[in-house]
Amino acid sequence: MKKNTFYITLVGALIAIFLVFYFWPEVKEGNVITTRVKYGDFRIDITTTGNLKAKNSEEIYGPAGVREFRIWEVKINDMVADGTVVDSGEWVAELDRSAIENKRKDLETDLEKLESQFIKTRLDTSMTMRSAREELINLQYALEGQEIRFEQSEYEPPATIRQIKIDLEKARRQLSHAKKNYQLKLEKAEAEMRDVLASKNQKERKYQDIIDITKSFTVTAPKAGMVVYKRNWNGEKQGVGSSINMGWNNVVAELPDLSKMISKTYVNEIDISKVKKDQPVEIGIDAFPEKKYTGVVTSVANIGQQMKGSSAKVFEVIVELNEMDSILRPAMTTKNCIITDVLHDVMYIPLESLFNTDSLTYVVTTNHRRKQVKLGKSNETSIVVLEGVKKDESLFVIPPEGYEDFKLIKIEKE
Repeated sequence: MKKNTFYITLVGALIAIFLVFYFWPEVKEGNVITTRVKYGDFRIDITTTGNLKAKNSEEIYGPAGVREFRIWEVKINDMVADGTVVDSGEWVAELDRSAIENKRKDLETDLEKLESQFIKTRLDTSMTMRSAREELINLQYALEGQEIRFEQSEYEPPATIRQIKIDLEKARRQLSHAKKNYQLKLEKAEAEMRDVLASKNQKERKYQDIIDITKSFTVTAPKAGMVVYKRNWNGEKQGVGSSINMGWNNVVAELPDLSKMISKTYVNEIDISKVKKDQPVEIGIDAFPEKKYTGVVTSVANIGQQMKGSSAKVFEVIVELNEMDSILRPAMTTKNCIITDVLHDVMYIPLESLFNTDSLTYVVTTNHRRKQVKLGKSNETSIVVLEGVKKDESLFVIPPEGYEDFKLIKIEKE
């Protein structure tokens, strides 16, 4: 009975030791660290940092038509805080009116000058046309006088009658010529009045436009939503004190649709060839590390760009989130793990367990052997071993001193 108990206890202890060594992938013994050759699915991924952004958003625009008054930039004097939820029609921002007010005052001065010019032209025209009408009346009287003389010249000498006829014909021509001149003067006066009136009306319309535009310097929300500050070309938020370019993009802020989010990230030129559209992505949020989301690559840029403050080239990659969560907000930092490939039923080891000489790569086994390995694809932490090791074989990550003298086993010898 005692012998049986001893053997059972011994077997149990051996099994316990075996389980400990089998299931503990790394065991430290002083400065020595070991690991095991793992077998199964091997995932190749690229980890990048990105920022959340709404897939769709409505832009809140500043006043339209400001360019017609040669105003190219307008400063934001006041604005709601970034992330403020507003209803439709609620106040969002107040823009600097100084430039548009100066333009309005200039238009007021021009309008006053045109008003004075219009009155002056009307008075001059009235006086000119009155003189022309009086001239016509006088010529009409003169003609009637010549006609009476001609009627009474029946018994006058022929020479006198001839002279009276000449004077009568001359009076008729003068009246006819005066009538034509009067018509020309009238048409000219009407044209001058139309020109002045047109200029005056044009300035009045422009003045009304500037009054309407000035009102729109108080920016309101086109619909309900969360106000998010727009970012300019260098990534800085466009808030109070920033200037809006009215020439090509007069956007004050954005109202994102938070029901569908994307993460905009950048992949370096070394790894971009591995990234393809429709690849799955695992996404983490720095603000909520306990939260995990999934996504898919929807866009990969064809042209790289210079990373700010670095000589490295990067390519923009857009990842669309599959899930919707009310806690997600634009500009949150994301950790994107893009799964570029999954290899099934392969052996793999940590990158730290590889050692090199000038001519070959090998691993160091815990039975004090150096074994040459043939390697496959890798990820950021591990690498696939095609030949040279066995499943669950124990390896050194930090080998003992003198491992360089261990026996080297090459692949061809195995």
